Amino acid sequence: MKKLIVLIILVMVSVVDAQTAQDTITFDPQKQLNAAQRLLSGNYGKAVTLGAYGEMTYNQPESNNGELDVQRLVLLVGYKFSDQVQFVTEIEFEHVEEVYVEQAFVNYAIAPNVSLRGGLMLVPMGIVNEFHEPTTFNGVERPAVDNVIVPTTWREIGFGVTGRSNELSIGYQAYVFNGFKSTSFGGDGGVNGFLKGSNGLRSGRQKGIKSTIDSPTLSLKIDYYGIPGLRLGVSSYFGKTQAEDDVEAIDGSNIGISMLGLDARYAFRRFAARGQYIHASLSDTENYNDLTGRDLGSALKGWYIETSYNLLSQEKSQRLFAFARYEKYDTHADTEGDLLRNDNYNRNDLTMGLSYHIAPGVVLKGDYQFRDNANADNDVQNRLNMGIGVWF
Repeated sequence: MKKLIVLIILVMVSVVDAQTAQDTITFDPQKQLNAAQRLLSGNYGKAVTLGAYGEMTYNQPESNNGELDVQRLVLLVGYKFSDQVQFVTEIEFEHVEEVYVEQAFVNYAIAPNVSLRGGLMLVPMGIVNEFHEPTTFNGVERPAVDNVIVPTTWREIGFGVTGRSNELSIGYQAYVFNGFKSTSFGGDGGVNGFLKGSNGLRSGRQKGIKSTIDSPTLSLKIDYYGIPGLRLGVSSYFGKTQAEDDVEAIDGSNIGISMLGLDARYAFRRFAARGQYIHASLSDTENYNDLTGRDLGSALKGWYIETSYNLLSQEKSQRLFAFARYEKYDTHADTEGDLLRNDNYNRNDLTMGLSYHIAPGVVLKGDYQFRDNANADNDVQNRLNMGIGVWF
């Protein structure tokens, strides 16, 4: 850990002209870029480009102790080898003590607005999995739909193509990825299952860590931006999970996944709105649950809608958004065999609060969450949240 920190500091000290452009931070959904896209859009010649984003949070449930956390600090590093070839990586520190590589890929521009990519990349599903820098969304915490239905931050190793057609006002992405890990040998003759009812596919993310693969998956997304202020997206993800060699021949060691996502973002003057719907159908979950003792549902679904309004004049560089978001999500939307649906997994949240952008790339956040589920005997605690987010 210490060696890694020292190495990062040495790289930062040795870099000249290594700053990302501030003017790429925008609230226009048609022009908004995520961290990797900002690095790729820079015109820096052959130079290392640095940036970062991070967030510090305070969560206070109704009747328990609160929690203060440096939730994440992500260092962004890009290098331009030529006008066609660039490299982008994100090194993430979570909760001070955990270190991950969030992205690491080569981008090869084979034609204007068309690029090939290969490496560790974000799966284009919904909004927040690609746009999760703290200044790009309202609320201290990311939407719960983008936690238990779309397991943000969801990244996989693969390759594919990305591009856009300005004539058709369409952007597109198509990738082949390694997929989720579902099972491994337990060592005592049993089989460990990584996927479960409470958070769906989340625990099966391989994160580029010695990822096993025996059946690649396909990810597709199309964005439409032909109407001023509006951005529409359709996402899909298909394939099977991955199992270790010792168990992959056992019935139930893998499941099939078909996921569909719809999303929309709109901004007009001081008003903005966004929403998304995600549905995942999982096959062979009965055999998987029998093999592993888990309670994975055969369908996951969730949606949310959010509106916000800037309370300050448009002429001001600062922005103060008052927002409200309602979301409903269920990791037991359906089950197979004898497994009964668990009402604890059928949840809904109402989040209301403020996002105060005191400068481009710096936001102060505060909100209150009214949280509930379909089980009348098991209340979910409401929660007060406050946070600071930066991105440069």
